[in-house]
Amino acid sequence: MNRLQFTLCLTAILFTAHSFAADDLKKVAAALDGYRFEFPCRDPMPENPKPGADGISARMTDDPKTNDKFTDVKTFGGEAGKRYKVALRVRGVVEPMMYKDGQQVGERFYIGGVPNNKTYNIYQLSVSSPAQHFFFNRDDKVGHRIFTIDYTATVEIDGGATLTLHGNGQNGHMITNFAKLVVPDVAPAPKPFNGQFIQLDVVEVTEVK
Repeated sequence: MNRLQFTLCLTAILFTAHSFAADDLKKVAAALDGYRFEFPCRDPMPENPKPGADGISARMTDDPKTNDKFTDVKTFGGEAGKRYKVALRVRGVVEPMMYKDGQQVGERFYIGGVPNNKTYNIYQLSVSSPAQHFFFNRDDKVGHRIFTIDYTATVEIDGGATLTLHGNGQNGHMITNFAKLVVPDVAPAPKPFNGQFIQLDVVEVTEVK
């Protein structure tokens, strides 16, 4: 084996080792990978939906404690005492929501703060350590609009932290997917989702040194 062959072989080995390490590290965020917030409409999607149409949420109940809301609690992987940066790809079809007293990052991602409207849908991820929460459908104003989102956001999570994923439609109603918007490569594509959703996919995980 000459020097060039040796260098190419070593490079291939190091690249493969790095790929395996990255894949293994990505597994610590398995609890988030592929998670979906879903607000389906109660009624079937009409053939020709009315622009800006309001619809009844399939999550609507007679109990104020459960009406149009859900909470999923999961445990983040990794090692206790270690902190990880998790890059999330955030995709979906949503209505706008306002938040305040936190930090806006990009157009739609919001760190901390509180909801600033009592009727539009909330999509929230809370992390127990380091204690923080995030919203995914920020807008300057609410209204009878629907739009797709596709962006990447990075959050820091400690090994073994508790993850609370919470959706709250607040009033049992939603802005329907009247435009029949589709997010490419995200189910039920190529068909439109009858309602609203956000899917989180883990892009990369790195350890904070």
